[in-house]
Amino acid sequence: MAVLALDTSAAVSVSLVDDGGGRLAARSVDERRRHAESLAPLVSQVLQEAGVQRSDLTAVVGGTGPAPFTGLRVGLVTARTLALSLGIDVLGVPSIDVLAVQAVADLGLDPDDEVLVATDARRKEVYWARYRVVAHEGPHGVPVVERLRGPEVARAAEVAATALDAPQAPGARLAVVGEGAVLYAEHLPVDDDAPSQPDATVLARLALARRAAGQDLPTEPLYLRRPDVQEPAAAKRATGAAP
Repeated sequence: MAVLALDTSAAVSVSLVDDGGGRLAARSVDERRRHAESLAPLVSQVLQEAGVQRSDLTAVVGGTGPAPFTGLRVGLVTARTLALSLGIDVLGVPSIDVLAVQAVADLGLDPDDEVLVATDARRKEVYWARYRVVAHEGPHGVPVVERLRGPEVARAAEVAATALDAPQAPGARLAVVGEGAVLYAEHLPVDDDAPSQPDATVLARLALARRAAGQDLPTEPLYLRRPDVQEPAAAKRATGAAP
């Protein structure tokens, strides 16, 4: 049995893991404008590589962002549709949480260390959240983090003023990670070797760990603001015009 995970909050990342979280196959492509065209072939590739049929899947996981409307919607609609067609669970995990978990392993963080995650929100803004490390390794080999604040959207300079100097435990380290920190490093001092994009394998493992802990895993997307493209308002009727 296997679990399929999809994240389209930034690039397109797809992974297939077994029910214990062991990776069976994974693919990703750094495509920001063609999520829909890229996702289906990647799903087919990971299933073929692992020798797994769609009917073998026990759950589908979708990264819920936050992220811009169009790309995020592609992954979540695909996850929901596939799960519905197979009659299996669909699980949602914030993509920004995945980056915090990746940071613990990638940067060797310890309990009480903290992570500031900043991802690209466009419009010269970032999506951000701050976390405390609870345990370096938990169920399914996944680090345990506690979100202290966020996710929110703001300009990088505002995030720096709000989050970089927040109180933390004596001797604890604050790591700054994510693509938003890379883009605005003059405000957010990104750590060397910091993860910048969510890994769908970690997404799958985090979903399994949270489900085992009895947590709710909703798939509602975290947009945090209205879509860039909106329907135009109805034209106003000219004064004195005939009805």
